[in-house]
Amino acid sequence: MMQSQRKEVVSINIRAKVQQRDLIDQAAERLGRSRSDFMLGVACREAEDVLLDQALFTVNAVTFTKFQAMLDQPLPPTDKLRRLLKTKAPWDK
Repeated sequence: MMQSQRKEVVSINIRAKVQQRDLIDQAAERLGRSRSDFMLGVACREAEDVLLDQALFTVNAVTFTKFQAMLDQPLPPTDKLRRLLKTKAPWDK
């Protein structure tokens, strides 16, 4: 096998309580994924969220004013929006 075709595998080991492991296993099973695949996917999504939350965007005054104006405009009333606003949250059902 050529060097460029090899996959680099790095082990990440963590300690967990039995209840935590069982919860993770249950969620992974529901998605048809392995524990490792599930945990790595969740950890990577969370890492991306953390990094994106820390991103700094700079714009000039004109662009910022346009951006603020867009935020201040209410969404146009559509049937889809009306249905969404009338839908009960899953925890209220």
